[in-house]
Amino acid sequence: MNQQETKAAVLTGAGSGIGQATARLLHASGFKLMLVGRNQTKLDAIAAECGDALTRATDISDSSAVETMVADAAARLGRIDVLINNAGWTLLKPISEYAASEIEEIFRLNAIGPCVAIARALPHMVAAGGGCIVNVASMAVVNPFPGLFAYAAAKASLTLMVKSVVNEEGRRGVRAFAVAPGAVETPLLRSMFAENTLPRRRALAPELVAQVIMDCVQGKRDSENGGTILIPSP
Repeated sequence: MNQQETKAAVLTGAGSGIGQATARLLHASGFKLMLVGRNQTKLDAIAAECGDALTRATDISDSSAVETMVADAAARLGRIDVLINNAGWTLLKPISEYAASEIEEIFRLNAIGPCVAIARALPHMVAAGGGCIVNVASMAVVNPFPGLFAYAAAKASLTLMVKSVVNEEGRRGVRAFAVAPGAVETPLLRSMFAENTLPRRRALAPELVAQVIMDCVQGKRDSENGGTILIPSP
């Protein structure tokens, strides 16, 4: 496969957890990569494992920054075939204790940013003859854990986005999936739950979720195109 034919992927939340594991699989599969996250140091570390992977520090909650990031990725990679909206963040608190600003931040990062990324990336996928979008949601979309009020609602919107993409652009070769894991052993999980509350044995390995994402990208889950793939915790 020559440089022009090599497919390109944009991956958000690439600096740790599911994103880091997915970056490694994408690289092993021969994709050109744009790794996106808030922490440049973390991005540089995973990029060093992924050959000539590009990086861009971007706050996904900033819609203008997301638009600039996608345009930069298309220019530097030469094409966009895959978009993986993996970046995510939340607080854990009772519904009545959420400040309006916290609710807005959770929706900007977990829903609005990915929505903007999809809107800007789609024309590049269509120009390339098709592509694949994977939104990393959460089992909270079907069973919201107490304290994840805004997060569950924001992640639920990701599942509807993939249905919309397939309904509108499936005829032009664009596939889309939502992957909804339960508790995953990541820094975000441990920022909310200590191991004596949620033992490691009850959390999914990031690598397991990353493999499901890759299966979607590689066409192994096409029977679930437009749908949500649930990955319950052990």
